[in-house]
Amino acid sequence: MNLTFTPDDALYHLALVLVSGIVGGELVGRVGLPKVTGWIGTGILLRALDDHHGAFTGLNENTVANFRPYMSFVLGYIGFTVGAALHFASLRNAGKRLGLLLLGEATVTPAVVALTMYGLGRMVAPEEMTARACLILAAVAIAGAPGTTVLVVQEARARGILTRTLVAAVALIDMVAVAAFIFATSYLAEGSGGDGPWHATWQVAFGSVVKEFGVAVAVAAISTLGSLVLLRTVVGPAFLGPLMVAVILAAWGGAAGFGASGILSCTFAGMIITNVRHDTVRSAEAYLHSIGGALFAAFYTFAGMNLDFSLVLHSAGLVGLYFLARFVGKYAGAFAAMSLADVPTRVRNYLGIALLPHGGVAVGLILFVQADARFSDVAATVTTVGLAALAINQLVGPSSARFALWRAGEADKDLPRLLDFLDEHHISANVTGNTKSDVIRSLAAQLYTTEVKPSVSQEDFVQKVLEREEEQSTCLAEGLMIPHAILEEGADITGILGISSRGLELGAPDGQPVHAVLLLATPQTDRKRHLEVLAAFARIITSDVNLREQLYHARSAAHAYDVLHADEAEDINYFLEDAMARAGVRQDGSAG
Repeated sequence: MNLTFTPDDALYHLALVLVSGIVGGELVGRVGLPKVTGWIGTGILLRALDDHHGAFTGLNENTVANFRPYMSFVLGYIGFTVGAALHFASLRNAGKRLGLLLLGEATVTPAVVALTMYGLGRMVAPEEMTARACLILAAVAIAGAPGTTVLVVQEARARGILTRTLVAAVALIDMVAVAAFIFATSYLAEGSGGDGPWHATWQVAFGSVVKEFGVAVAVAAISTLGSLVLLRTVVGPAFLGPLMVAVILAAWGGAAGFGASGILSCTFAGMIITNVRHDTVRSAEAYLHSIGGALFAAFYTFAGMNLDFSLVLHSAGLVGLYFLARFVGKYAGAFAAMSLADVPTRVRNYLGIALLPHGGVAVGLILFVQADARFSDVAATVTTVGLAALAINQLVGPSSARFALWRAGEADKDLPRLLDFLDEHHISANVTGNTKSDVIRSLAAQLYTTEVKPSVSQEDFVQKVLEREEEQSTCLAEGLMIPHAILEEGADITGILGISSRGLELGAPDGQPVHAVLLLATPQTDRKRHLEVLAAFARIITSDVNLREQLYHARSAAHAYDVLHADEAEDINYFLEDAMARAGVRQDGSAG
């Protein structure tokens, strides 16, 4: 038996990278920084130490290539998870701000980057900063980092309007980046030949975008719908999670086989699954959650090894300019979009900072330029500037996102609270109706479009609420009405809050117009919380006039959510864990 140690086994490399990443992440976490920053930094350090310790570790710049299938799977899982966050019914109230944000990302960010790099970058390196290089770098700048962003959100235990907008937007932003990149590279490649009229070049570029997205959607649809057929006919619930893993693999591999974007296809797969069968997504996420730490620690350590930090020193001026231009573009675009969307101030001020992370899609786009002979004249510049700026973003981006979540007041807010069922898509800021029946039916219709529905049919629920209303009016003093029904089945209370700043004439006992209608569906098993919710809203309208006026005149569902979930409302919308602690009750329900 040969006892000579040759550290070239893939499993040995994986173990070494995983342990190093875990240690690096824990050390960085102890100083208050996101663990993902530690993972990436560890990877950069491992690459830097290669020349001195490569004989023992066996790690080198080519090691990452041996784990390309692993990297592709984790990227696909990230795309699938982020796509699954795009549950359309849940994002109804967020549609305007997401649309404006994507418009800002598609226009402001690339415009700022392109103009800055062409105007100021040419002063630093006139031969390198050609128009072609500037346009490609501008398209790459749009891309975000869904995996990093989701990890930071989870680690910060964040919840709120900014968090919801951020998680929903990162997948869509990467789609915009892919579309802009395909359009720009197709246009530049077609135009470089000098043949044909200018409009023909635009048509070819647009056709390339349509083709890329069409293939990604088709592969995703076949993979996901095929899995749903298997779930109905052959596969039992115990293998639902593994089947979703197969969907990720099939979506990535199928798209790659056609020369399309694997991460784009996986994102579409997540979107399709979550909107066709939402509970399936939760099962897949739960299945992979137990090994998620290992998957991400190794993935981001490998990602750090893929980035040569010495590139920063080689083109420091251009790299710094590109980094700053992207930051300004991201912040300006998000600030303008959120101003037009009329969101709470904290969201408007900090969303752009939270969008700073730059990740896997950007790497893929840069490597595409590097491998395409049509862009040999700009490949070195795009690679050097793009990857070097990406290295900086990988280190500071997670911390900036965490800072934004903290400054927006959304960090450490994922613990259960009394009014958690009143998230943004369970609030309507423009409820109308001439009668109680009109208002109740309108709110019930909206309630039944959400993820968590009452256990009875919509019409049966409405009838139960109206019957209860005939027995005794639920119009309370000072503009509040709480129609409700107690149901035999179900696990948790749910409901929807309708707000009318003008007020509804519904025959309240005090003669005042009704400004807030809280429609509740309460199962028998959750009647205690039902009473606590009633008491909370009673306190809102009687003990805190300022809070009541803010709620009654909220300009949007996002503003209403902000009122109910702000720090100032914690005495009313309290953390259930704190309430149990004050009552001397542990989470298992036993006495303390």
